[in-house]
Amino acid sequence: MMNDVSASAAGPSSGSGDRKNSKRPKYSRFTQQELPACKPILTPLWVISLFTLVGIIFVPIGLASLLASNDVVEIVDRYETACVPPSMINDKVGYIQNPAISKTCARVLKVPKDMDKPIYVYYQLDNFYQNHRRYVKSRNDKQLRDASKAYETSGCDPEKTTADGTPIVPCGLIAWSLFNDTYSFTHGNGESLTVNKKDISWKSDRDHKFGSDVYPKNFQSGALIGGGKLDSKKPLSEQEDLIVWMRTAALPTFRKLYGRIEEDLKENEIITVVLENNYNTYSFGGKKKLVLSTATWLGGKNDFLGIAYLSVGGLCFFLATTFTVLYLVTPRKLGDPSFLSWNSK
Repeated sequence: MMNDVSASAAGPSSGSGDRKNSKRPKYSRFTQQELPACKPILTPLWVISLFTLVGIIFVPIGLASLLASNDVVEIVDRYETACVPPSMINDKVGYIQNPAISKTCARVLKVPKDMDKPIYVYYQLDNFYQNHRRYVKSRNDKQLRDASKAYETSGCDPEKTTADGTPIVPCGLIAWSLFNDTYSFTHGNGESLTVNKKDISWKSDRDHKFGSDVYPKNFQSGALIGGGKLDSKKPLSEQEDLIVWMRTAALPTFRKLYGRIEEDLKENEIITVVLENNYNTYSFGGKKKLVLSTATWLGGKNDFLGIAYLSVGGLCFFLATTFTVLYLVTPRKLGDPSFLSWNSK
């Protein structure tokens, strides 16, 4: 009898506790997904119209993109093998690592079509993995921005400090491997062709990522030299070759801007390039190319975008035509239950 009374006394409070601890949300049409919604029915007319509209939009964009890409004039010259002396062709690494051997090399370029200014000068590297995880992480952005953070070298392994523990500015593998080939251009008549190297980097990088009060210290002062050297009297915000180089590429084949030629070049004109073949790509089987290119409203030469738009637009036209023929040849009533799988047996 006592147990029954205890159970009856505990019953109401237990039920109340269950309701109080319930995780069931408060009822609303939103939480129960009962709000009115648009549920379009894809009728044949809608599907055909949609594919046709996409084709009408994409095909002209693809044609315009291809025409713009074809208007770009490019000169591409691979030189890393051609600039090796014949006597060192079987020991390219020995050639590039020997400071006693001259690295000066002359190349002759012929302009295939008229090139209107500005003409962009790029260097292209192949088989160089700037996207490697350890390489990308080997830098310290605080050090690059602020002179008071010169001793911030965390993440810069293995190029953090000199042998006596003095910090390197800028530290890290990216800066250490700075590209250092140089190019000078002359017309066929011997007249110099000036390359403008100002404003070749992103303005946001110059203003916010590289400090105007940060100067190189102990850079490339170790026994192993990775690449180019920096002017210790110029702040990092003015060393645009470094800023361009430190915006790492996503793919192993990439181009980086070297400068701009602010003159028009005429068809069949001869350009002589005197370059310093300093950068070591022979150790890892890399390639080096010098690229001169014009630009259009779409940028540089790139056929992929135009081909992609044309392919999608053409596919949409094909599907629209196919569905139209099917609808005219074998029409069927919308929502006909006889086409359901269990009714077709």
